[in-house]
Amino acid sequence: MKLERRHSLSVKLLRLVLLWALLVGVVLSLGQISFDLRKERQLIDSTAEQILAMSEDPATQAVYSLDREMALQVIGGLFEHPAVRFASIGHPDETQLASRERPLATTPLRSVTDWLFGVEQHYSVGLFGREPYNEHYGDLRIVLDTAPYGQDFLQSSLIILVSGVLRALAMALVLYLLYHLLLTKPLAAVIERISDINPDHPGKMHIPMLPGQEKNELGLWINKANELLDSIERNSSRRREAEANLLHMSQHDHLTGLPNRSMLQEQLSRILADAGRRQRGVAVLCCGLDDFKEINEQFSYQSGDSLLVTLADRLRANSGRLGSLARLGGDQFALVQTGVSEPYEAAELAQTILDDLSRPFEIGEHSVSLRATIGITLFPDDGDDAEKLLQKAEQTMMLAKARSRNRYQFYIASLDSEMRVRRELDKELRGALERNEFHLVYQPQVSFEDHSVVGVEALLRWHHPERGLVPPDLFIPLAEQNGVIISIGEWVLDQACHQLRQWHDAGLTELRMAVNLSTVQLHHSELSRMVTNLIQRYKLPARCLEMEVTETGLMEDIAAAAGHLNSLKKAGVQIAIDDFGTGYSSLSYLRGLPLDKIKIDRSFVQDVLVDEDDATIVRAIIQLGRSLNMQVIAEGVESAEQEAYITALGCNEGQGYYYSRPLSASAFDDWIRSYNTSRRQQATH
Repeated sequence: MKLERRHSLSVKLLRLVLLWALLVGVVLSLGQISFDLRKERQLIDSTAEQILAMSEDPATQAVYSLDREMALQVIGGLFEHPAVRFASIGHPDETQLASRERPLATTPLRSVTDWLFGVEQHYSVGLFGREPYNEHYGDLRIVLDTAPYGQDFLQSSLIILVSGVLRALAMALVLYLLYHLLLTKPLAAVIERISDINPDHPGKMHIPMLPGQEKNELGLWINKANELLDSIERNSSRRREAEANLLHMSQHDHLTGLPNRSMLQEQLSRILADAGRRQRGVAVLCCGLDDFKEINEQFSYQSGDSLLVTLADRLRANSGRLGSLARLGGDQFALVQTGVSEPYEAAELAQTILDDLSRPFEIGEHSVSLRATIGITLFPDDGDDAEKLLQKAEQTMMLAKARSRNRYQFYIASLDSEMRVRRELDKELRGALERNEFHLVYQPQVSFEDHSVVGVEALLRWHHPERGLVPPDLFIPLAEQNGVIISIGEWVLDQACHQLRQWHDAGLTELRMAVNLSTVQLHHSELSRMVTNLIQRYKLPARCLEMEVTETGLMEDIAAAAGHLNSLKKAGVQIAIDDFGTGYSSLSYLRGLPLDKIKIDRSFVQDVLVDEDDATIVRAIIQLGRSLNMQVIAEGVESAEQEAYITALGCNEGQGYYYSRPLSASAFDDWIRSYNTSRRQQATH
């Protein structure tokens, strides 16, 4: 805070010094003037006495001899003095021998001088004869005008007053400057340094010692002030540490160091608020140990506490996936998982925790494996309040314990069942390729120019020994997530190339094979090399192998995708963009990619005759393909009317149930013979 100048000590000191100096100067000057006034009055009296003494003898002779002429001359001599305004010679009881009078002098300050000295002063001296007779002849009287003396007195008094005040003020300024240099200026420097001190950390910056002040009172004050700042800093640090410790103790579990329930609720509230703004999912997992009471009874409570500390450390290993981890009390822990897109992500975390707990814990010489039950709630599906989500997770955990243990349970039973199926499929998917549970089916692709079969699309199927056929839209995402899609994709490409080679050898030399690439495969560094090796191994002609990539897969990393697609093009592969219209690609992206074909998604084709919006989209895609010099194929064609409509728009090829369902290799052989025979018969008619 900056000190206002009018409140500074220097200004107040200057005011006081000047005021007192002015008062002292005025008082001393008035004293001198009073003394001079007294002297001036004495001067008037002494002047009158001198005048009378000088004129006494001539006046005596004149009155003695009754010489009026001489008397007038004496009086004329008296009037040579400017202060004499009346003079007379004569006996008081007789007519005056001679007299003269002039008016009072007019001066600017006449009223002041009249008040100080009177208007006029009367003086007289007796005129006596010589001794021994001493006869009284008369009196010599004069009246002095005080104005001339007063005028001189006032001028000198003014000089005395002004000079006295100026001398006092000059001395005051000198005293002020000395005081300012020796005290107020050093104090101002100290105050400036003090203003830079951080009140929260006063000991971090000391007041510097001023040069020349080391041994006086100011230097002593600076040293003591610095000692006081250090003491305040130490005490503040201790207080902050104590407050931090108290706050930590109130918000954390004393055994494991994890946040307690109250701290968890605060953190969860913030996490939910942030997730709501970002439209992200959050999972709350409540983990309760099974039969922990028996461990305490079998070993000791101290061993149980040690086990809980080790367990907390294992849970911390998942901190990269967590927004918060807390101990609710006893053998219960809570985990908050952020950025949850799908419920199975929470299921995976829960299973990871159960697997971690199943690994042995060391208690002395004994190894103990723990089991736990986990209740899971999801934001925003199960609620948007932190306390309610945590309470539901605890209730779900307790309910799951009552039914069976060592498992996780979602708050919604149907979702829990779905997640359990997904997890089981994920586990079984890892060995499906080795168990020969996969096979390919092929769906024909027909050219609208002459209705000849120009290609087939290889479609992957998983025949589970217990569940039967598992839908591709269920197991493909699982395979992409757990990484087995790479090995499965290699198998699909190998099988498709092998089958294409057989069909070419059987005389279907114009047949083209279309194979879907997942996003993971597209960005795999060995994809181009693997495709090149397969083409060479099976001696496939150029452009007979077509790779279909989804629009959304391309958009994930357009630059990397373009690089991989260019490598495939160099290997002699055609590139088709699948499910076109369902993503968010732009024309500028499409122009920069080495694409040969656009595939219209079946969702637009199936309602093209009844939905004007779908018809508009199909028409726009076909026009786009033609403007970019690309072939356009429509999938999902199920009727002659649909075929006629899209053919009229300029679509090049079609694929769908109108021609054939996906077929096994042997069934396709029968189908294409029948289809070609039918075509020839129609051509002859």
